[in-house]
Amino acid sequence: MASGNRKVTIQLVDDGAGTGAGGPQLFKGQNYEAIRRACLDSGILFRDPCFPAGPDALGYDKLGPDSEKAKGVEWKRPHEFCAEPQFICEDMSRTDVCQGSLGNCWLLAAAASLTLYPRLLYRVVPPGQGFQDGYAGVFHFQLWQFGRWVDVVVDDKLPVREGKLMFVRSEQRNEFWAPLLEKAYAKLHGSYEVMRGGHMNEAFVDFTGGVGEVLYLRQNTPGVFAALRHALAKESLVGATALSDRGEIRTDEGLVKGHAYSVTGTHKMSLGFTKVRLLRLRNPWGRVEWSGPWSDSCPRWDMLPSEWRDALLVKKEDGEFWMELQDFLTHFNTVQICSLSPEVLGPSPAGGGWHIHIFQGRWVRGFNSGGSQPSAENFWTNPQFRLTLLEPDEEEDDDDEEGPWGGWGAAGARGPARGGRVPKCTVLLSLIQRNRRCLRAKGLTYLTVGFHVFQIPEELLDLWDSPRSRALLPGLLRADRSVFCARRDVSRRCRLPPGHYLVVPSASRVGDEADFTLRIFSERSHTAVEIDDVISADLDALQAPYKPLELELAQLFLELAGEEEELNALQLQTLISIALEPARANTRTPGEIGLRTCEQLVQCFGRGQRLSLHHFQELWGHLMSWQATFDKFDEDASGTMNSCELRLALTAAGFHLNNQLTQSLTSRYRDSRLRVDFERFVCCAARLTCIFRHCCQHLDGGEGVVCLTHKQWSEVATFS
Repeated sequence: MASGNRKVTIQLVDDGAGTGAGGPQLFKGQNYEAIRRACLDSGILFRDPCFPAGPDALGYDKLGPDSEKAKGVEWKRPHEFCAEPQFICEDMSRTDVCQGSLGNCWLLAAAASLTLYPRLLYRVVPPGQGFQDGYAGVFHFQLWQFGRWVDVVVDDKLPVREGKLMFVRSEQRNEFWAPLLEKAYAKLHGSYEVMRGGHMNEAFVDFTGGVGEVLYLRQNTPGVFAALRHALAKESLVGATALSDRGEIRTDEGLVKGHAYSVTGTHKMSLGFTKVRLLRLRNPWGRVEWSGPWSDSCPRWDMLPSEWRDALLVKKEDGEFWMELQDFLTHFNTVQICSLSPEVLGPSPAGGGWHIHIFQGRWVRGFNSGGSQPSAENFWTNPQFRLTLLEPDEEEDDDDEEGPWGGWGAAGARGPARGGRVPKCTVLLSLIQRNRRCLRAKGLTYLTVGFHVFQIPEELLDLWDSPRSRALLPGLLRADRSVFCARRDVSRRCRLPPGHYLVVPSASRVGDEADFTLRIFSERSHTAVEIDDVISADLDALQAPYKPLELELAQLFLELAGEEEELNALQLQTLISIALEPARANTRTPGEIGLRTCEQLVQCFGRGQRLSLHHFQELWGHLMSWQATFDKFDEDASGTMNSCELRLALTAAGFHLNNQLTQSLTSRYRDSRLRVDFERFVCCAARLTCIFRHCCQHLDGGEGVVCLTHKQWSEVATFS
């Protein structure tokens, strides 16, 4: 069907109910203050109905109801096994967070780093809670989830075995903020067991809303010490991991491979003509320390002036220790740094704050999950985002030690051209898989994901207005790419010349499905948009051209309709089956139109539950047009279309849809083999016709732009 110039366009306006990152539904309606007041009024301590204390909260496998580790577990409130419980003790420190029997050192190392900065800690762990006045058995914590802060409410019933906490505890045995924070994190993801194994950056980001980056270490990695010192000075959270392919293994030097450590401090000094660069680390177990040079018992400390020694050295089995930079590079494989906010991602931009864009998306099998290989045809079905960088970074005069990323402003490429330097723009891209950890109980884990960045030549910009430009994509040159790895967060700092770029996030394998969040930060102004269409329909698509019915078809209608002169859905099914028989003989369109589809057709084109001859005539015109369109895009003559062909067919039929709507339609109308047959195509096209006709009622002459809130759109465009 040819597309006309007259259109009806649907514009969605923000009503606060848009497509935000969202969070688990269990937090809706759980208001901490309201719960606490209700419990105080009733005199009954809070029991969380959304995360009941019991076997399911523990886990599903090694902590499942029938597991050995779950035997003998009791759920008790702190005052039931501790004489004077405190929420936060006055002398709280980073050495308070001690790991229990759960393999979640990544989470606890991050929590220990959080305690270095009270301002950050109290953002996650709101003050004013306790076990004294106003105690109601309810506590709350604030965690960042994919674009927004979520207030997580929990009761204080904790898993106890033989009178001791099973999992995290404080070195000060009467302090309970850490066990309750651990419970809030378990609730957020479904159970304690799903926290087994992870990367510190995942918790860092959840505690701060910042951006996590991974630095892969080598013995000669330049600028590591300067980067860590700068990060800690900016209140960034820092961790390190000694990788292992055999789980947690303790070495002869007292380190644990396959284990996460907090990096909590740096110190640089000169001993004679030798520069010594020390890093302070902490094992979240609260014990087991490095025994090599500069460890607690190392005689090298005796060479230092007493004031240095007293300020730095704490001889205590608390899990914290110092080690020299070269030893650190020898024994550790990765450093994970989470910048707390855009303002501390690097040197302060001259124009003020950072420029940020956040996009929420999803890879859907058979629609836009095209894998990670740009040479493959499927790759270009992946979601795409156009990024425009126009202003290079400010010139910097500070030539301090170059960092491991080439400095925030990479050396030799820092600003307006000087001495042959190429002006470049710093941009940080962060890709997060949403809501995957909670799927571990179903046997799923994080996908291998990452992103490519391609440069868009100036001469192609005028053609770059919708997904219809996909034919141009294979010719683009790649400007950068991230690593592809099975982490929740994949980030990369890119140094790119001013220009236009295409960011393509993808899962490694074709067909992998997941929700994702893409965040873009830059020092200087940038623009970023998802490559997408507006939601619109050609008016010709809504009104099939008038074509008189053949006499035999009209007579058959009247015969089936009887005295009512109107058809119900069952009668319409009979009529269409007979009428399409000769049409199917001359086309590739197989199959029958089912009763449920006929009910929808009566609803869309008739009045109530009946269809008059006039309305059937209109419906028949649409059916003939849709059949011709279907046959055109069923290129392999299989009697079905794939998801990409469905989008092209709907466009040819006069419907222009954005990615989110196309994704919804694809999921609704495809079968188990990810194919769309003629009946499903008819259902889809009829539903769209009905929606746009409804919207046309708000316009003079049926042409123009209809503004709907997200709530109104959801009510109109229901495809279930």
